[in-house]
Order: sequence, then structure tokens, then C-alpha cells
Amino acid sequence: MGLSFLIAYLVISFSSGNLSQQTTGIIISSFIMLILGIIDDLRELSIPAKLFVQIIAASLLILSGNRTHIVYIGDAANIIITFIWIIGITNAFNLLDIMDGLAAGIAVIVLISFSVVAFLNGDNNILVLALALLGPLFAFLKYNLPPAKVYMGNSGSHFLGFFIAAVALTISYASLENKIALLSPLLILGFPIFDTVFLILMRLFKRRLPFKKSNDHLALRFLALGYSKRKVLLIMMSLGLFFQSAVWP
Repeated sequence: MGLSFLIAYLVISFSSGNLSQQTTGIIISSFIMLILGIIDDLRELSIPAKLFVQIIAASLLILSGNRTHIVYIGDAANIIITFIWIIGITNAFNLLDIMDGLAAGIAVIVLISFSVVAFLNGDNNILVLALALLGPLFAFLKYNLPPAKVYMGNSGSHFLGFFIAAVALTISYASLENKIALLSPLLILGFPIFDTVFLILMRLFKRRLPFKKSNDHLALRFLALGYSKRKVLLIMMSLGLFFQSAVWP
């Protein structure tokens, strides 16, 4: 999936001459996360080791010009918010990858929304970037739906989460003619954020460490109630679309 995306994007970008510093930064830092995930799949890394690499990748992303630009709070606060956003969304998608088709399905919904925003804003660089990943992602999802024949593992979920978080930072939302335009990235990524917050709260409620694995995921709770994987996936995807509805009334 990662290589298919890279080949597609580079072919289109070199032919059109639209390879910018920001998009180059997104690609390089995202592939650092892909490599981290591959290593983690081969031999499970510690949480501090993963966090260290995530900070390095996020730092490269920021140095390439990809960060929040919230007025009145200053550069230092914007950089801190960018670190929290990137690391938070990256791990949200990693936590979301707990059943067939879930992480990939939500990623498809999110990337379609970001593609529409980029198109409305005339941002061809980000539009091509998002579409270049949507193609391989659709192909992957075909074989990842329950019962899955292929799995993305930590490599895929880290790559997807980081890439999507970076794209969310780079897009301008000024073209959206509604009062909540500035909240658009939070709403578009509302389901992964909600799922992560729900999981952390459930673990804390049971006096468990937030990073310690458990069956408190929302999707796993529906499975425990007797729903089939396909029905649970449909429920989760519907929740993902529900958050998009606030952006596209």
C-alpha cells in the first residue's frame, strides 16, 4: 500500500512539476512511520521507543513547514499543538486497527472528506496526495473486509494515521462556508478521536494504564454483544460518516 501510493504520487508530481516542500515533508516523515511499524511488526517495540520515533518524524514534518497556524497563541504553542495532534492521531489509527476493515474503512471516509476540502480550496498538491493514497487504500480494503485476507499491521496503521494527521494540518479550510470551518479537521477525524478517548476513559475507569492492551474498544464491545463483524463494521463506518455530516450539512 505504501509503495503503491509513493509510485503513483511521484509519477503524477514529476509529470506536473507539483512536488512542494510541504508534500515532500509529509511523504518522508510518513515513511519513517511506515518503517517504524514494520520493525514493530517484526519485533514489538516498547512504548518509549515508538514515541521517540514519532517525535522525530513529527519534528521533520514541522521543519518542512507543516504545522498549525493558530493566531494569537504564538509559534511555540502552535508547535506544541502540532506535536500533540500528530502523535495523537497517529496512535488513534493504530488503536483503531483492532478488527477487519475498520482502520482502512475509516481512513477512506476521512481521505475522501479531505480530498473534497482540498478540491474546493484549489489545493492541487494536497488533492493529488490524498487521491494517490485513496487508490491503494480502496484496493487494500477490498481484501481487508471481514473475513480479511490481508492485514495492515502496525506498519499500515502508523503510516495511515501519521499521513492523515499531516494532511489535516496542511489543508486550508477557509473555502468551507460554514461557522465551524475551523473545527473541520476535528470533525472529519471525529470518530478516531472519539474512539481513542472512549478507550482511554474505559481503561482508566477500570484502573488500567491507558496504553495497556484490553478489550475495551468500542468495536470489541459490540462484538461481545453478539453482533457479527460485518454488522459491527457497518456501525463503526456509520459513526464515521456521522461526524462528516457536521462538516457537509
